[in-house]
Amino acid sequence: MVDSDDVPTEVVDDIDANGLGTAVIASIGSVALALYFYYVRGDKQRGQFVGLWPTTILAVASYFKLEEIRQKLDELDA
Repeated sequence: MVDSDDVPTEVVDDIDANGLGTAVIASIGSVALALYFYYVRGDKQRGQFVGLWPTTILAVASYFKLEEIRQKLDELDA
């Protein structure tokens, strides 16, 4: 296990620089689309369905980000 004091600052900066920006934008777009379907089009069922997408998008993006962090920490241990 790598101590947080032993992690090079380049690794931390690289992880911070590649945030979840694309996933956040997709989630915001999904919320906007859900509101459009629900209120503008009056299709409440489709609006609720699309409204469930943001949590899935963010969960998948978080999983891949955690895998990236794990791989970088494994490289430091090797």
